[in-house]
Amino acid sequence: MRTTGLPAGSAARVIADVKAYFDESVEDYVRRRHRELQARGLTNDPIFERVLAELRDRPVAAPELTARQLRRMVYG
Repeated sequence: MRTTGLPAGSAARVIADVKAYFDESVEDYVRRRHRELQARGLTNDPIFERVLAELRDRPVAAPELTARQLRRMVYG
């Protein structure tokens, strides 16, 4: 609150959102991003390329995965 000037309630929500983002497992992240990108009209190949790039750029990088591994996370 001191460094941002946010009211207590807003600061608590921001902290909860950030914590939830970092608590999300790789599998949950892949499934969520697949749904989001599919809803935008993208097909699997561009989705998996984008998700792989996003996973590499996360603050805590996921293990190196293949498109096939992503597909198995999404479709089982």
